[in-house]
Amino acid sequence: MNLLTIQTPKGTRIIGPGHPVFIVTELSCNHHQRYEEAVALIDAATQAGADAVKLQTYTADTITIDSDKEWFQIKVNDAWKGQTLYSLYQQAYTPWEWQPKLQAYGESKGLVVFSSPFDETAVDFLETMNAPLYKVASFEIVDIPLLKKIAATKKPVILSRGLAAEEEIAEAVNTLRQGGCVSIAVLHCISAYPAALEDMNLRTIPDIMKRFDVVSGLSDHNLNPAVDIAAVAVGASIIEKHIILKRSDGGFDAAYSLEPNELKELVDTIRHTEKALGKVTYELGVKEKENRQFRPSLFAVQDIELGESFTPDNVRSIRPSHGLPPKWLERVIGKKASRNIERGTPLSLDLIEAHEKDV
Repeated sequence: MNLLTIQTPKGTRIIGPGHPVFIVTELSCNHHQRYEEAVALIDAATQAGADAVKLQTYTADTITIDSDKEWFQIKVNDAWKGQTLYSLYQQAYTPWEWQPKLQAYGESKGLVVFSSPFDETAVDFLETMNAPLYKVASFEIVDIPLLKKIAATKKPVILSRGLAAEEEIAEAVNTLRQGGCVSIAVLHCISAYPAALEDMNLRTIPDIMKRFDVVSGLSDHNLNPAVDIAAVAVGASIIEKHIILKRSDGGFDAAYSLEPNELKELVDTIRHTEKALGKVTYELGVKEKENRQFRPSLFAVQDIELGESFTPDNVRSIRPSHGLPPKWLERVIGKKASRNIERGTPLSLDLIEAHEKDV
């Protein structure tokens, strides 16, 4: 598997199995087109311990056209319906003149700042910013000319697979690879806003890794942190979440965006989960080694006289572990004591008569 290698303000970062989960915060339109709010979102991402901030690079004119024909009218998704695509994107886009400043500000905080371009002019613009990597949004996975343009930059690419069938994912990945992109991640994504728990099917994440030989993760539109923890547990190397200062502020993405305290709690839990997952090992930890002393072993549970036979009444397997292992019990029963044994004495070979021959 080709891991993602990106340059960050803190140095080279490798993303993939065996490395820390790369936690991305999506600003989307949650800045409500106020620059100061976008800056505050970056601050919140920093304080939460996220790794990256993602922007979206489009305008209403680059992503669609100004038309109220039926095809351009939004009739689904409660937060969006009742307007045209053009009017939606006019309200939702991130002004391009902000983006170099937001990138510089985020990088000054140690964050990776990157974006999703939605047309070729956006790629050209992001190249002037020396974008460290690219994100392809779920809806654009079928835009093969855009994928070729992105691949030509030779930058790492994170691709969301929402809405895409297996064949479409394969075509997108192949397009990127044939175009010169060797570092690809494909995020499992349910393009429903918000996404329902029963639709998440997180077992798809390890299948994506195996089927397409890529890094995988989750672009998540669900507020339940259990989704992201489960994703990490099944192998997600990237988690992407929308962030908002307050859901009560509203907005097109508010219903599935995390507030700063929620993001902080999620980041902390992901880090704890990573620590708990650890590695495949059968070695004992320090505390386990200490506690081995409390394993059961064979003890004299009655006073036993020299020459007396060992029986189930006077020898038992009890805690702690200072006597012979319990598996010796059947071999000891019927043997005779080599000397007087006081109750509570751990059984050892030298306490068993003719032990070298018979035991």
